[in-house]
Parts: sequence; C-alpha cells; structure tokens
Amino acid sequence: MDNLKFISWNVNGLRAVAGKGFADIFTDLDADFFCIQETKMQAGQLDLEFPGYYSYWNYADKKGYSGTAVYTKHLPLSVSYGMGIDEHDHEGRLITLEYDSFYLVCAYVPNSQDGLRRLDYRMRWEEDLRGYLCGLSKPVVFCGDLNVAHEEIDLKNPATNHFNPGFSDEERGKFSALLAAGFVDTWRTLHPEEVKYSWWSYRMAARDRNVGWRIDYFLVSESLRGSIVSADIHNQIFGSDHCPVELVLSI
Repeated sequence: MDNLKFISWNVNGLRAVAGKGFADIFTDLDADFFCIQETKMQAGQLDLEFPGYYSYWNYADKKGYSGTAVYTKHLPLSVSYGMGIDEHDHEGRLITLEYDSFYLVCAYVPNSQDGLRRLDYRMRWEEDLRGYLCGLSKPVVFCGDLNVAHEEIDLKNPATNHFNPGFSDEERGKFSALLAAGFVDTWRTLHPEEVKYSWWSYRMAARDRNVGWRIDYFLVSESLRGSIVSADIHNQIFGSDHCPVELVLSI
C-alpha cells in the first residue's frame, strides 16, 4: 500500500491567492491530490498548471463566484462535475474523481447566508449530496469547505453563534446524518479533544486572536477508517481566510 497525501483549501479567489505565494505553498505541501474551493474563476482567466499534475475545473455559471478545482498526480479513471441534479449543478460546487479503489469528491457546500435565508436550499443540497455520496460504488474520500462547525469544540464562540449560518441546528444535524450514513470525520477521529480552526473572519482581527471555526473537512467512508495515517490543519499558512487541511491515507 502507498501513502497518499490529500490537501483541501478554500482559497477565496484563486487569482488573488496566486499573488500571495500560492505556487510556493502548493509545491511545499507536495500533495498527491490538491482540492480547491471558491476559485471564483471562469475558464481561461488564469493559467496555473504544475508539472506532474493533471487538473480538473468546475466553474460556476455566475462570474467571480464559487467554483472548485482538483490537481492530482494520479490520472483518474473518470471525472464528473456536479451531482447530476440541475438545481445544484450551476455553481461549480462539486468534482468527483474515480480511482480503482475509491472516489475523491471535492465540494464547496453552499452557505446558508445571513438570516439563514438560503437554509431551505442548503437542506435540499445536503439531502441530495448525502444520497449522491452514498450511491457511489466504492469507498469515498470527501473533502472541502462544508460550511458547518459540527460541534461546540469546532468554533470559538458557540453560544453566540447558535442560530448563525454554519452553526444552526439544521446544518449540524445534516452533518451528523452524513456521519451516521457511514462517514468518518478524520481530524476529529485522530484529535478528539484538540481545538484547531480552519476559517477566521476578516473582521475584528479574528485570525490574530484565533477566533475561528473548523468548517473544512476530510470525511472518509467507514471502510477507510483503518487507512487513516494522519490528519492536519495547516493554520500557519496564510493567503486566504481559510487555511489548508490535510489527510494522509494508506491505500
């Protein structure tokens, strides 16, 4: 078996982070799979390829919005974009790569937005996503900005955020349902009591004060639990309001 290194990072605009040392960070992390959310790009806006990597892109119809990408050293058997559900497939939020023994799914889950005004749509997305993931015919490595802090340990101020987007009972419940459907939160499995965050607001010097949230994840199918080698949150890496998260599997 080989150790495979996976990285996931919401870059909050790939063109912006490209000017903040992204290429050096990418090279230093030396991942087998590098998944990106919130590229905020259209095709042809940025030529950012790396030797030895294939790349796959899913762009939102709306310019400067959402979008996902995956760089990989390993040529997939197949690649698909979206869930195959029209309501969800215009914002560039999902890429699936198929390999011999697993699927890699990179996702940028919709934000419920202020006042939870998009919560109803978010709930439909969550239901359909769970169905999609559970319908895949091989074990799944699922990663991305999932826009939810699952438990109180996953954000600095749970009491004052209880009804805010990303920490509503409804969103947390859908995350619990995904775990109950046969998925493992890799970071929390290896670090059950550790407090570490992956996103900080740009307001009020939140990152300087480490007032953050853990909303970026690697989940794996239960059958891959024994393959988890390590999980990390690279909160020393800047360039976005999120930091990269990492998983190493022995597959």
